Amino acid sequence: MIENKYDIAIIGGGIVGAATFYKIQKAFPTLKVVLFEKEERLASHQTGNNSGVIHSGLYYKPGSLKAKNCVSGRHELVKFSKDYNVKHDVCGKVVVATDKSEFKFMDQIFDNGVANNTEGIEKIDQKQIKEIEPSVNGIAGIWVPCTGIVDFVGATNKMAEVSLGINPNSKIALAEEATSFVHHEEFTTIKTNKATYDASYLIFCGGLQADRLAKKDGVSIKEKVVGFRGDYYELNPSAKHKVKNLIYPVPNPEFPFLGVHFTRMVDGEIECGPNAVFTFKREGYGKTDFNLTDTLDALSYSGTWKMFYRNMSFGIDEYRRAFSKKLFLKTLQRLIPSLTMEDIRPGRAGVRALLLGQDGDTRDDFRIEYSKNSIHILNAPSPAATASLAIGNEVCEMAKKHFKL
Repeated sequence: MIENKYDIAIIGGGIVGAATFYKIQKAFPTLKVVLFEKEERLASHQTGNNSGVIHSGLYYKPGSLKAKNCVSGRHELVKFSKDYNVKHDVCGKVVVATDKSEFKFMDQIFDNGVANNTEGIEKIDQKQIKEIEPSVNGIAGIWVPCTGIVDFVGATNKMAEVSLGINPNSKIALAEEATSFVHHEEFTTIKTNKATYDASYLIFCGGLQADRLAKKDGVSIKEKVVGFRGDYYELNPSAKHKVKNLIYPVPNPEFPFLGVHFTRMVDGEIECGPNAVFTFKREGYGKTDFNLTDTLDALSYSGTWKMFYRNMSFGIDEYRRAFSKKLFLKTLQRLIPSLTMEDIRPGRAGVRALLLGQDGDTRDDFRIEYSKNSIHILNAPSPAATASLAIGNEVCEMAKKHFKL
């Protein structure tokens, strides 16, 4: 007889998993919930290795899940951080155009921001950019006052802590990887590397492993998750005065990433990055990290090669920058010309999960699906951390409907 019986099991302890745990437990205080995280601590992968930015909703297609959940999630995240003393600062950012050719893209994201109710945004000129960020070289820009920074790891841990406070019979199982799922009529048996559990319903928040977990749960999925590493540099103390808050370039809509930017972190450090290069290990943070299974999985998939072909010139430039401090600095100098080699030092890295279609499409919007007695968050790229509490709301509503809670 299995003693580990739960109403709901959540697989994945990043901020989306923790936010889902929090929202489910808050809505249904008597439900017994277990959250599995294969690492020894929560937020070990995408959540704990991102840029720490509370996104505004500026970049996302109006009406998309990204746009809707980013804006509502941002408000919830800021309130949660205030209520529970999570380090954060709504400091604002500037999006900077350095060439007239960027104006049409800048206008496009400004219009997106207006449509998405990104409050307080305004177009600014060269003089106003200098007033906000004196070291920046720009000819026009957008001021986004509602963008901020936050300790996403701290927020994740606090969501988990509050959830356990609601129902002490619930559990967070750290260093425990869910390895198999056997569906019965009324429940599912979950085997981990440590024990066996029964749960009436499952919610998968697997991030970099989302596609593999879906297949283990018997869900048919044609797309694959492909990982892209982002390397950061940090400003040395003598150069920190050159960045006040957040500085972003105007993104190129042909490339599926926002470009190298400057971020003041909640601990006072200044990060520059990230770039975006294909990683040969889904959870590999070093430039030479390699995993044979991950590599074969990605490079045997037609969608990967179609994306490479579509973004070939960008990809080559990103790889060159990944191994050249001089080239990385040159990109940074487009925004802050006074930066020197002595101003920057190598920092950390993160890995982003992209759910790629067979045609090489990045499946850019959030994707949440129901199957049998499970809910799968199959795609939650940036701004998922900002939107995490809103995503938790979406999952909670889906659970009410399909799990008949």
